[in-house]
Amino acid sequence: MSAPLTPPQPPHDQSSHDPWRKAGGQEGATAADQDPGTRAEIRQAVLICVALVVCGALFGLLWCWLAPRVPLVSNSADVYLKDSEGEQAIGGDGTFILLGLAFGVVSAVVVFLLRRRGGIPLVVGLALGGLLGSLLAWRVGIWLGPTQDVVAHAKEAGQGVTFDAPLELSAKGALLAWPVAAMAVLLGLTALFGPREPDPYAEGFAPYPGE
Repeated sequence: MSAPLTPPQPPHDQSSHDPWRKAGGQEGATAADQDPGTRAEIRQAVLICVALVVCGALFGLLWCWLAPRVPLVSNSADVYLKDSEGEQAIGGDGTFILLGLAFGVVSAVVVFLLRRRGGIPLVVGLALGGLLGSLLAWRVGIWLGPTQDVVAHAKEAGQGVTFDAPLELSAKGALLAWPVAAMAVLLGLTALFGPREPDPYAEGFAPYPGE
């Protein structure tokens, strides 16, 4: 007597029971969901960079207006400082640094209030915009300030007549005041007042009975 034949069973679909495949699918979906947000942050970073570069023109105008003038005087042969012990020569650099710090703080606060969070693209856009804005401010201030042709200016002023020296930025490191201040303030605001990410480890543990 032979045993009854059992019909072949169809193979089980292991996709629903495979935790690794499920985890991988969720990870891919999460990455896909994050792509639009990343692209939006990049677009916002570009807009921030362009806006800060435009603000660099206002920065240069303020620098030209607020920077102390260095008085020069000419005789028939040479041009020299009228006040050799004055500190006006370094006043231009100090004014540029102070303005750069102020622009950095204001720009970081505005970006944080608009976005309420940080992000690498935003920080990069803020830093790059601040640097390019500082470069534009430097050139605009020199262009709006006294002429760079000191000899021609001395001849035009006349012998013994005081005239202003060209506006200069001796310490080129002052160009970093705006981007450094902007990055520091944005990161600080994000750390103090930015949204908190949920702890993924805290969700998987239930409290003990009685707690």
